[in-house]
Amino acid sequence: MAQATTRRASVGGTATGGTQRTRRPFLVELYGSAVGKKYAMAISGIVGMGYVFAHMVGNLKMYFGPEYLDEYAEWLRTGLLHPILPNTWALWLMRIVLIAALVVHVHAAYALTVMNRRARPVRYQSARDYVVANFASRTMRVTGIIVLIFLAWHLADLTWGWVNPDFVRGAVYRNVDASLSRWPVALLYIVGNVALAVHLFHGAWSLFQSLGWNNPRFNAARRQFAVAFAAIVLIGNVSMPVAVLAGVVDL
Repeated sequence: MAQATTRRASVGGTATGGTQRTRRPFLVELYGSAVGKKYAMAISGIVGMGYVFAHMVGNLKMYFGPEYLDEYAEWLRTGLLHPILPNTWALWLMRIVLIAALVVHVHAAYALTVMNRRARPVRYQSARDYVVANFASRTMRVTGIIVLIFLAWHLADLTWGWVNPDFVRGAVYRNVDASLSRWPVALLYIVGNVALAVHLFHGAWSLFQSLGWNNPRFNAARRQFAVAFAAIVLIGNVSMPVAVLAGVVDL
């Protein structure tokens, strides 16, 4: 009799309420945990890192002259994956992926911050890892906010032209020169890219840990990769406003 009662209770879901909890989809269930949010931050961070690097490499074409940079920008709009996809489709798909990655990254970072404040952190790292991760946790929020503000300005400046007084759609080289010729704007780009480099360094360091690839044997390589990646992006991006102010890049 007791076994029959237990069996009926298990079918109902709980012995007291008699209602079964509806299971959410696996990915939603995973994202609801701290581990899932760390995975989401790491994966979305990798997407962002790939874009930042590719964006920098493309923008460095400005050193070859206006025809190279403008041709590259036009290729992004109309030639990327053409004729497999119609004009601009590949660019918009890339934008959608980047926006989704940014939303996930920001939301996961906020949710993890709230969760960490409600519970004591679990110290699963080595002593050295914990020091680096602790420093990263204090700076990632600040640099992340600075990068978001810088991103908003960058879009308003060189994509939409709202804050660029000499903006001409499609004339990318001209727009870059017109924007970065202004000292306050050039300084904003330098500060924004310094914050981006710091954010990238800590992100590149911690993403291996978030994905579970945390082995003391590889810590030196992880750090070297994080330093090298952040340094390359910093030097490449900061060189542009400096070059415009110095007259190296000019119309």
